[in-house]
Amino acid sequence: MITPEAASVRTLELCRMAPVIPVLVIQDAATAQSLAEALVAGGLPVLEVTLRTPAALQAISAMAGVPGGVVGAGTVLNAGDVAAAKAAGARFAVSPGATDALLDACEAADLPILPGAATASEAMRLLQRGYTTAKFFPAEAAGGAPALKALGAPLPQMTFCPTGGVGPGNAGDYLGLPNVACVGGSWVAPTAMVDAGDWAGIEALAREAAVLAG
Repeated sequence: MITPEAASVRTLELCRMAPVIPVLVIQDAATAQSLAEALVAGGLPVLEVTLRTPAALQAISAMAGVPGGVVGAGTVLNAGDVAAAKAAGARFAVSPGATDALLDACEAADLPILPGAATASEAMRLLQRGYTTAKFFPAEAAGGAPALKALGAPLPQMTFCPTGGVGPGNAGDYLGLPNVACVGGSWVAPTAMVDAGDWAGIEALAREAAVLAG
């Protein structure tokens, strides 16, 4: 069992390990270990594997054993996802939103979650429950860095990981905000490079992302 407060402390620690959390949609679990090794070697130790493909859970299991890496499950929507992610070896969960049922399941499973919020009301509900670290999603569609900056004035208790439309061109806009600990993005693991097994190229992209600053 984990409390919302403890979960937020843990997810904030993870968010502060590097400026970018790679958001990974993995089609072939056979690529997972090499992909994780490249990203970790490049300085991005915290990895989010989205539960959007049949290979996702197997990929999480493969990545869980990579030294220096911390793998979590993304697109976690319900109690079934929580149980499956935990069983696969995920050490944290990420969701595009938050429901009481989902938060209950994560707390019961002792799985820290980065719940999603896009509005002041959603952030306030999380605060009321005890969560102070959240995912700001969909970041660009929800107003981008200006919207997140505006949320910071009335809700300084909240720290965010913006995800959705974030790339190397605008990551610095988010990272420069006091209420942002890191960003989430998929650009560090392009599908074409993963399919080609270009691990050196992905490591190079990770190294560039690892030194991003606001």
